Amino acid sequence: MEKTEWYSDWFDSKYYHILYKNRDHTEAEYFISNLINFLQPDNDAHILDLACGKGRHSKYLNEKGYRVTGLDLSANSIDNALQYENDRLKFAVHDMRTVYSQQEYQYIFNLFTSFGYFNSNVENQKVLYAIEKQLKQDGILVLDYLNADKVISTLKQNEIIELDGIEFVIRREIVENNVVKTISFQAEGKQYNFLERVELLQKNDFINFFNATSLRLIHTFGSYDLHEYLPTKSERLILLAKKEK
Repeated sequence: MEKTEWYSDWFDSKYYHILYKNRDHTEAEYFISNLINFLQPDNDAHILDLACGKGRHSKYLNEKGYRVTGLDLSANSIDNALQYENDRLKFAVHDMRTVYSQQEYQYIFNLFTSFGYFNSNVENQKVLYAIEKQLKQDGILVLDYLNADKVISTLKQNEIIELDGIEFVIRREIVENNVVKTISFQAEGKQYNFLERVELLQKNDFINFFNATSLRLIHTFGSYDLHEYLPTKSERLILLAKKEK
């Protein structure tokens, strides 16, 4: 693990939420609805939303009738999510590399590229070990990730986004098999520079991570419509893995 954990600073920053406030939540709910229709969870299924952010998707799952726990490393995000809590929806600050509740969940959702931040196979594997321990027998992990091949071929290197009176200057590059995004801007009389970095992990990388556990890949999709995964064309890499004996 790095000495400086970029994700701790950036994800907990109010400016992170300003930059990404216009994310398409309709698309996210559409994806989750498609997953639920495909998986057909029992009404009493307990779902873990791992890296839940501000909890909007946990809330949506809960509104569909499921018991949901949302976990995220960002204390600010969880503070925001707490407004949604009820008897069947709970939130907590938690590091995905460690176990929160042993053999508790029928499903664990890790959505919208919330993996691959650590730049270390050892740390990535810790996440999968923790997921394995938290899933019940025959439980299912849904891991939604970027499609590395598509990202490489369509990378937008420079971009300026203006939001709430802030001009975010964004630069993207590929460095040592990582997409590295630098975000620079001025706000409240100060200059800020943040970093995002996500590994360009491929399907076989995830299969190797799974094979070190009792998780086994059972389905692969390439879009939020749950269409076939095509390495050079698909927008997403969506993996479903089952905890087997």
